[in-house]
Amino acid sequence: MDDLNYKSLRVTLQDRSCFIRLQRLGNNNSIDGVMIRELTDLYSRLSQSAITVAILEGSSEVFCSGADFKLISGERMQDDELMLDPAQLYELWLLMTTAPLITVSHVTGSVNAGGMGFIAASDLVIANTSATFCLSELLFGLIPACVMPFLIRRIGVSEAHYLALSSITITAESAKNCGLVNVCDSHSNQLLRRHLSRLEKLSKKTISRYKSFINELAPIPNSMKEIAVRTNKEVFTDAENLHAINEFVSNGIYPWENTKYAE
Repeated sequence: MDDLNYKSLRVTLQDRSCFIRLQRLGNNNSIDGVMIRELTDLYSRLSQSAITVAILEGSSEVFCSGADFKLISGERMQDDELMLDPAQLYELWLLMTTAPLITVSHVTGSVNAGGMGFIAASDLVIANTSATFCLSELLFGLIPACVMPFLIRRIGVSEAHYLALSSITITAESAKNCGLVNVCDSHSNQLLRRHLSRLEKLSKKTISRYKSFINELAPIPNSMKEIAVRTNKEVFTDAENLHAINEFVSNGIYPWENTKYAE
């Protein structure tokens, strides 16, 4: 596989595994249009290759902080290349769930908002005990619309509903208890290596057949995409929500600290 140089990703091939590190470090590994298109391109290539395992990682501090608020606030809206398309993001997560390879998210830092979509769309999640997880959208008047179909599939309606409404940050251990994380340990690198030693023994054909099977047993209905994308666009074009995001990006003011917004 050639030409795997990306702006927002660092890709390393090792035997039958592909290590993918999100690296928008100056932006807390937030999601923009470039990241979505690059990951989609990479997953399409990996699906046609001999690679059987994709390991998705962030930095030690931040796995992924969600959508890039700087774009949404208007600070960089003039750059069409960077703009985030919810339909493309939804399709990326759908590709992760259906591609003939195993996606392992290895989480050592914080995961927030849209970052939870990558976790929910993964086949396995291995976390360090330092990792944290949060769905903060409702605090800004937003809804984790594209995340929820994948999150509900992974942990069920009740747990996903609780995380969305409470917007609390949970630990890796709590995430394990609700099924979001499969295993966690303070030495997660060793845990990852132990799992890879088994996962890399699986054939591409076996993985493809198994994922087709599991997706028939627990499918995400096609109708969910339309509902999710429509709702996402509605909340991200709401004037009050955009004002709240702009106040947060420009002045560090949270919506509940703004009396006018709180009314």
